Amino acid sequence: LFYEMKTFTGAAVAVVAVAAASITLAPATIAFAPTSHVAAPRTVAFSTVDDKTEVREYFNNEGFNRWNKIYSESDEVNNVQLDIRNGHDQTIQKILNWIEADGNIKGKTVCDCGCGVGSLAIPLAKMGAKVSASDISDSMATEAAARAKAMGIKNAKFYTSDLESVTGKYNTVTCVDVAIHYPTDKMAEMVGHLCSLAEDRVLISFAPKTWYYELLKKIGELFPGPSKTTRAYLHDESVVREALKKAGFEVSREEMTGTSFYFSRLLEAKRV
Repeated sequence: LFYEMKTFTGAAVAVVAVAAASITLAPATIAFAPTSHVAAPRTVAFSTVDDKTEVREYFNNEGFNRWNKIYSESDEVNNVQLDIRNGHDQTIQKILNWIEADGNIKGKTVCDCGCGVGSLAIPLAKMGAKVSASDISDSMATEAAARAKAMGIKNAKFYTSDLESVTGKYNTVTCVDVAIHYPTDKMAEMVGHLCSLAEDRVLISFAPKTWYYELLKKIGELFPGPSKTTRAYLHDESVVREALKKAGFEVSREEMTGTSFYFSRLLEAKRV
């Protein structure tokens, strides 16, 4: 899931990304992946219907075209978008490095909430995991499925769903660059829901709330660009850690990715 913010120059777009969304926001989208089984609607209040509708519509239309280029090898990106691509790639690679180091993902179930175009779900499937990935944007989920099919991947399922509707139990639950779309007062509830799906561990990234990132966000809001974007939310790390602890999880590894226009705090928490 990440965050677009127009800077005071009007030419740059700053992105604050979390490590985990799409939706369950696919990065770029608020995606929340249901299980590989049928997802039954739940009522984990999002905050306001407006936020969810705004994200869904954005990533099904203009947002999809923009972020699909960023999360690909396309040359049709400017320097800022290229920086965002590199930052997001770094977050994904850090997760893959952790999982590869553990050496036990093959045959395990993974729920990728907010899968976007499959930046994380597809590599995990290649490593042998049984992946269930979803995104609030049908355009994102469809693109992810097409990419997986083109690679001959059969152990990953992609579908359209918001995070609240995801059900089931998985060994690992991931939610990368999605929390940026989640209202602050619902963050703890969202983390709790992710934990309820995980048997072993949760991997989540989010845009950390610091005075510096708050300042960038406020400056960006003063100089909106011509294109439509979505609301962006920064989150206190203490709130995320407390929500994980309350759900019976303990942070085992952590990373911070920061480029010129991308900022993402990544936490891995294991059930205790």
